[in-house]
Amino acid sequence: MEAATASVVRSSIGMRRPSSCVAGSALLSAYGPDFIRFGSKSVSPIKHYSSVSFSKPVHRRGCRSRRCMVVRASSSSSSDSSGSLAPIAPLQLESPVGQFLSQILISHPHLVPAAVEQQLEQLQTDRDAEKQKEETSASGTDLVLYRRIAEVKANERRKALEEILYALVVQKFMDANVSLIPSIAPSSSDAAGQVDTWPSQDEKLEQLHSPEAYEMIQNHLALILGNRLGDSTSVAQISKLRVGQVYAASVMYGYFLKRVDQRFQLEKTMKILPNGSDEEESSVQQVIGDMKPVGGEGSYQAVSSHTEASAWSGGGINPGGFGHGIKASRLRSYVMSFDGETLQRYATIRSKEAVSIIEKHTEALFGRPEIVITPQGTVDSSNDELIKISFGGLKRLVLEAVTFGSFLWDVESYVDSRYHFVLN
Repeated sequence: MEAATASVVRSSIGMRRPSSCVAGSALLSAYGPDFIRFGSKSVSPIKHYSSVSFSKPVHRRGCRSRRCMVVRASSSSSSDSSGSLAPIAPLQLESPVGQFLSQILISHPHLVPAAVEQQLEQLQTDRDAEKQKEETSASGTDLVLYRRIAEVKANERRKALEEILYALVVQKFMDANVSLIPSIAPSSSDAAGQVDTWPSQDEKLEQLHSPEAYEMIQNHLALILGNRLGDSTSVAQISKLRVGQVYAASVMYGYFLKRVDQRFQLEKTMKILPNGSDEEESSVQQVIGDMKPVGGEGSYQAVSSHTEASAWSGGGINPGGFGHGIKASRLRSYVMSFDGETLQRYATIRSKEAVSIIEKHTEALFGRPEIVITPQGTVDSSNDELIKISFGGLKRLVLEAVTFGSFLWDVESYVDSRYHFVLN
């Protein structure tokens, strides 16, 4: 996981440092930072996760996919045979806690924080009770049985915690009046089968980040879209798996970016920023030009140095040389001043619950990828599903993904302050 996230981070800040860690998530290996090269040569088999439901089974009428969080358009629609439904988020919630929070999101979203506080208090009470029982439990067969029961309950608490985190992320999007992109599928209303029929909300998403962080996001977009960054209308036919890789990696980048921006803003307020973050822009560009590819396992290649970079969208992207479109910024210079150990720590997703949320949300959005490995050990992309999407739609996907990662950092920190689950 650390290596996966760090690779994404290095791509957008222009850094190359080898990583000795191996990504621990099979799904994020497929939907992860291989977008840096767009031509993944080794992807692990994908684990299948059951989807979660933000609506009770009786309310799924008219929903094409189980990965579609739905609500009634109005209270009177319950008697309407057409079953008018409006999407909220692609991932569905299943646990009792998730179902409870989903109903609060639907009816009274402003009460979600209070409902979460109540649920976290209950989880803490249950966890404390389990610890007390463990200390006073008998030995022998009874102890083995008890431990198995305790393990099941711990898994239930973990799933509830994941869904609490996800509900809080969804609420933050709702508070910002930004609708999450629904599950990616050709639109029945679009004769050409183009998938990005969602409205553009780039300005709203931009306002959710600090000016320094948004400069970094612009660099991230430039690295991905290259000279197509300003082209919002052209449509390309792209591998759905490749777009999923971009999305998942951008979520991880957004998580990292919020983490370092939080530290940057604090040090800026306290006027203790290191001198390196105030250097002239030319010095940052010099650092970019002096970088050399790193060999060996765990290294990465910049998008411009890979021959398949332009092929991920059918030849629609040609970003040019490394650093094309990447502008110097104070935050970027600040991040580049980190030593390897600090960068690795900040590029790490701290909890298993957050990793699971990224996996499940990406799978709900793009579907479960079917990875076929050839006898030579390469990925067989002949059966990849292709989708039609505009470059404006791609930009919207990336902006949402970065914001999702930023919100995930926020809610993870908030929940951990009330129910400790993040490992140091």
